[in-house]
Amino acid sequence: MAVYLTRRLIQAVITVYVVVSLAFVLGRLTGSPAASLLPETASQADIAALDAKLGFDKPPLTQYLDYLRGVFTGGFGDSYRQEGTSSMALVLQRLPASLQLGVAGFVLGIALAFCAVLAVHLSGFWSLRGVLLALGAARLAVPDFLFGLLLVLVFSVSLGWLPSLAGPNPLSIVMPAVTIATAQFVVYARLLDNSLTTESSQDYVRTAYARGERRSTVILREVLPNALLPVLTVSGINFGTLLGGLVIVETVFAWPGLGQLMLGSVFSRDFPVVQSGLIVIATIFVVVNLCVDILYGFLDPRARVR
Repeated sequence: MAVYLTRRLIQAVITVYVVVSLAFVLGRLTGSPAASLLPETASQADIAALDAKLGFDKPPLTQYLDYLRGVFTGGFGDSYRQEGTSSMALVLQRLPASLQLGVAGFVLGIALAFCAVLAVHLSGFWSLRGVLLALGAARLAVPDFLFGLLLVLVFSVSLGWLPSLAGPNPLSIVMPAVTIATAQFVVYARLLDNSLTTESSQDYVRTAYARGERRSTVILREVLPNALLPVLTVSGINFGTLLGGLVIVETVFAWPGLGQLMLGSVFSRDFPVVQSGLIVIATIFVVVNLCVDILYGFLDPRARVR
């Protein structure tokens, strides 16, 4: 187990380093932000002076080493647009809102999938499975922004039940969370359904039925624990990528999260904020998947030898 954990930790560190490096390269490929930060009437001398102040006049390798030094020492740089404000402070200020929305949508999506699939397998009403998966596939075919707007039109504009924009009202999280959850539903539902179907054909399941155990007991105690392993893996990956994909949902519902901050920073070429945001998202992704790998290693010893 120690070798397994060491290998996963090394992979996690390498992943974060690659993301940090890509953030630097992609930021520099867009050119110097001086021209966009200064007014249109700025002269070339003014642009050159700002480039020198921001360090863009140095060779690329020197810029990269300075950037790495800042990352490893906790100096992520100040925002170009909000001078004197740490870029990491801006990111961490918005992170709780994104985590709140991401976790709510993630948990709701898994809960819906588990309730629907287990209801089908426990009742044996197999025709319901086709209906649920068809509805999930239909939802997946609708873009998140359109589905969110439809929710706003029905539950906010027409019925007046829910607030359409983020605010102090606790119900403001309902529609964005439902938008995320319904998009995730079919992924977990199909995966869990396939996993339960595959496990149900194994010899140990037939042995359990031969002992006279009830269907619900066999599914919940014998089949479900083994069927959870692939769902656990995919859910870890999905949660890590979910935070980076909240831009559309946050924009539709004016949710003050990390997605909106990153989008605005990209358009304004506020590189320190973009780079800090990418580092935070990558770190969360790596930590979540590392925890999933560790849990998977405990649940399935075969994973430790991979």
